[in-house]
Amino acid sequence: MMMRVFLPCLLLSLASPSWAEPRQLTHRYGVTQIDGTPERVVSLSYVGHDFLLALGVKPIALRYWYGDGKFGVFPWAEQALGDAEPVVLYGDIDVEQIALLKPDLIVGQWSGMTETQYQLLSKIAPTIPPAAGEGDYTSSWQLMTRKLGEALNMPEKAEAVIDRLETRFSDIRNAHPEWAGKSSAVVWPPRIGAYTSVDLRSRFLADLGFTPSVGVDQLISSNAYYVMIPQEDLTPIDVDLLIWTDTAELADALDGIVLRKAMRAYREGREVYADYDLGAALSHSSPLSLDYALDRLVPLIEAAMDGDPATPVESTAAEGVAPPS
Repeated sequence: MMMRVFLPCLLLSLASPSWAEPRQLTHRYGVTQIDGTPERVVSLSYVGHDFLLALGVKPIALRYWYGDGKFGVFPWAEQALGDAEPVVLYGDIDVEQIALLKPDLIVGQWSGMTETQYQLLSKIAPTIPPAAGEGDYTSSWQLMTRKLGEALNMPEKAEAVIDRLETRFSDIRNAHPEWAGKSSAVVWPPRIGAYTSVDLRSRFLADLGFTPSVGVDQLISSNAYYVMIPQEDLTPIDVDLLIWTDTAELADALDGIVLRKAMRAYREGREVYADYDLGAALSHSSPLSLDYALDRLVPLIEAAMDGDPATPVESTAAEGVAPPS
């Protein structure tokens, strides 16, 4: 009798969707082994929930970055979130709070997770920090998607997501061969911080054929994802395509940059002004936000790079910004 009860239970367990071959993921702090298919996933990455949702996984908790969207998600992720109500985690990583959630996977590829935090979190559940050789915020969207696919036991789905988006980028590059090799920079005013070539925003432009500013990268002291540009020397950001990300009172912020109007990018009308949502889409650079960013940004780049300084580069973020004189 006991055998008859035990065998069906064993078969049911083997047929469960949570079963999967054990796999090991290497990362900057060592190796994490994952058994089965995780179902209670906590995202500590500031953008990780977007990646999870793109793979059809709704995290039980996600880490708030910024914005006023419900549960900390932006418009491009709302449909994928559906009626889920994840716990929103604010501030620094709280190990005790995470333990109470009883996760079976903790992901933090873009989280600033320290090795000490990793060791503590690993006692709760398998934990995925950034990949080996990556900084806190330097992993590409392809790498983060691929690592999640491995962790969640859906590598084929992750590859399909990557292939679709890379094909879209490739199609745009092929339609605009004139962009190939043109220098570019993504910058925020008024203190003038510029994203380096390892940042998601710069990688986005590189995927369109542009080359990240060499001058910006020359200011990197480590594998930093941004550097500060001195107001007295804007040479590193005087590039073929200059994108200003949205900030409060953008017009005033740009007017406060005295030497901006001396830059070629300004005089030749090759500046693009990314408004709040577009800037956020670039900052997330997730499989969900990339389509939104491409839909909105490509027409702006086309206008900026058409060789005619008089062509208006329309953007709601540009209201009040003086055109080139």
